[in-house]
Amino acid sequence: MGARSQREAEAVSTERPDWLEIRRGSAPLLVSFPHTGTEIPSEIERRLASRWLALKDTDWWVDRLYAMARELDATTVRTSLSRTVIDANRDPSGASLYPGRVTTELCPLATFDGEPLYIAGGEPAATEVAARRMRYFEPYHAALAVEIERLREEHERIVLYDAHSIRSRIPRLFEGTLCHFNIGTHDGRSCDTALTRVVERACEHPFFTCVTDGRFKGGWTVRRHGRPSEGVNAIQMELACRAYIDEPEDTLSERNWPGGFDSARAAAAREVLARVLDACVGFARNQRGGQA
Repeated sequence: MGARSQREAEAVSTERPDWLEIRRGSAPLLVSFPHTGTEIPSEIERRLASRWLALKDTDWWVDRLYAMARELDATTVRTSLSRTVIDANRDPSGASLYPGRVTTELCPLATFDGEPLYIAGGEPAATEVAARRMRYFEPYHAALAVEIERLREEHERIVLYDAHSIRSRIPRLFEGTLCHFNIGTHDGRSCDTALTRVVERACEHPFFTCVTDGRFKGGWTVRRHGRPSEGVNAIQMELACRAYIDEPEDTLSERNWPGGFDSARAAAAREVLARVLDACVGFARNQRGGQA
């Protein structure tokens, strides 16, 4: 293990935090789930405007959607904490990943729709944000770094796949309706072009649309860990929720959001995503289907 990964490994406590879920596989594929968690520590929850608002922007059911990752013997890293507690896909310095555009913070203060998450006066101060970063953000990325280093010792190149979903229409964040599959490569900097091409081909489907480096170009995870010249290819998939669950046409409320996970409803999207992950493994192994 390299010196940097050794230092990062030390950021994770000797006993793994109970909110950090890691499943180790041997395939050259690491799947990250930073936004599927719903747990909120009580000292934070009591200051929130409502639990429903705090969970409104969760990447609902995404870890279930990618259950096929286990069949591929992929490694998975997931936090069970809500993104309201800590957003593991933001720049920890506080710098915007999308300058000039509306986004949310490392410790979000509002929903994607602009609704305040905290009761007046309950917002986290800078010292609390720093403490949450050390307690929750750093161990998550240290875990990713350790798994990347482990897999790189076994494979010449690997793929870090950051799995997300978002509602199809959020006027505060973007105009119009998102494509179903939104591939992010940090404008080609986080992964080899060949990987981008095989993922794009895997997304081809008569009922789904796809775009690369559109509104979502990849968050902190792919920007931090993607080093294609060193064999670490990082790619983000932002999946529009309508691809796999019903999205309400009217205003969202506790009565209509989120909808439950329906395997039949999600079948077509899961078929595409299974092809995507398989293409990632093929690329990493330099198989015929993984070449540009």
